[in-house]
Amino acid sequence: MSQISVNALTFNYEGSFDNIFENVSFSVDTNWKLGFIGRNGKGKTTFLRLLLGEHRYGGSISASTKFEYFPYHITPEQMKQTAAEFLDEIKPGCESWRVMCELGELGEDADILFRPFAALSPGERTKVLLAVLFSGENEFLLIDEPTNHLDHEARLKVREYLGTKKGFILVSHDRDLLDACIDHVLVLNRKTIEVQAGNFSSWWENKQRRDSFALAENEKHKKEIRKLRQAARRTADWADKSERTKIGYDPVKEHDRCISARSFIGAKTKKMQSRVRQMEKRIDMEIEQKEGLLEDLEKNDDLRLEKLEHHKSTLVNIREHDLGYKDSDDFVVHGLTMQIKKGDRIALHGENGCGKSSLIKEILQKCGRKGLPEFVSNGTCDTASGLVISYINQDTSWLHGTIEELCEENSLDKSSFCSMLRHLGFERTQFEKDISEYSQGQKKKVLLASSLLTPAHLYIWDEPLNFIDIFSRMQIEKLLLEYQPTMLFVEHDEMFRKKIATETVCL
Repeated sequence: MSQISVNALTFNYEGSFDNIFENVSFSVDTNWKLGFIGRNGKGKTTFLRLLLGEHRYGGSISASTKFEYFPYHITPEQMKQTAAEFLDEIKPGCESWRVMCELGELGEDADILFRPFAALSPGERTKVLLAVLFSGENEFLLIDEPTNHLDHEARLKVREYLGTKKGFILVSHDRDLLDACIDHVLVLNRKTIEVQAGNFSSWWENKQRRDSFALAENEKHKKEIRKLRQAARRTADWADKSERTKIGYDPVKEHDRCISARSFIGAKTKKMQSRVRQMEKRIDMEIEQKEGLLEDLEKNDDLRLEKLEHHKSTLVNIREHDLGYKDSDDFVVHGLTMQIKKGDRIALHGENGCGKSSLIKEILQKCGRKGLPEFVSNGTCDTASGLVISYINQDTSWLHGTIEELCEENSLDKSSFCSMLRHLGFERTQFEKDISEYSQGQKKKVLLASSLLTPAHLYIWDEPLNFIDIFSRMQIEKLLLEYQPTMLFVEHDEMFRKKIATETVCL
């Protein structure tokens, strides 16, 4: 057991407008199960890369342990090989028997090590790489979003597996996973970094208490400042009025005024002005105490949705439906019967490869979307005439260019689009960058903002929350529960699905 100490860490990317980290100091224990929490673009993956020594930085990071990063980079050549053939390439000194033992804990047979890596499902690939990661000794492991693109069953296995391990930093936006696997949190707040014992739920409860206290204290200081300013104005007015009476007077009204009255009035005025200066000092002190109270407050601004109303109550009607690809010998969807009616929020649920994305693409194709695969089908799959769909794809690799170019291409109002991104946690400096330079979470937010600002009868979202931070997930949950749009979505975040879905269709 040892410590990782970070002292006065400062870092920014070359050509960047602002620092990712500035004079940051904290320490963590290598025996902890540490959850890493923060908004997209705040520098979670960057910090892991700094631990690995991949970038130059200011300050110091001291540790007596070796770091190992997940996910491993798998080359196109390795994708064609079996995992057993390239184990030593991605983790020098890796012993296959140790990997097999770890696979057993993950509920997988060792034979997946001897199948072409490209032929494995996303869940199987993740399990192989996690088994490789944990097959070493005396390492502190850096695990970056291990459950993205995994189905529900694979997530449960990974969650159960990580719950038995220790000595890692886990970057994840899956609240259930964090609650099950960690005993400390490292949080990138808006202005500070904090380390706290507990899981996500205990940290969130503490944060809400702190935020409520900060808001109450902020209101108290604002009231005190208002009172002091009013008193200062009154005293200043009295001082000015008194000062004006020093020279000249009405002998009828002030018949008893003597020559020494002028010095008396001057002394009284000076005393009043001194009181005003004291009040101004008090005001400055109150403002200084008020500053910083709300610097870490995560204010989740309300989002809005541009939905349309269709004249029909049933938007999609599917009966006894089989669906497959033109060049395939088998159907991926068998005998499906379901309807999507106005106000429904239907979650498609099932393991990877069961046909969720295929069904979504067929519905899009029925509504005139081009560039999709050719399908063969039996049964009925009908969509209402004139149905307008707002779609979020899993893939973000095609995003590039400026925000302005994206808005022009999709007929979106740039100011509304940028305002939506600001509500989702974007800094203004991000708008000057090319979208291809964004983090994966920021790219997903670009797709979400585009979908939310596109007026539609039906919103189809295919794994929209991959890489999206916890705070933004809560914003989106609140939005969907408030506006109640008609939706068909695939999402493996169990907490999100339970909150949002009015019905779950298992494939």
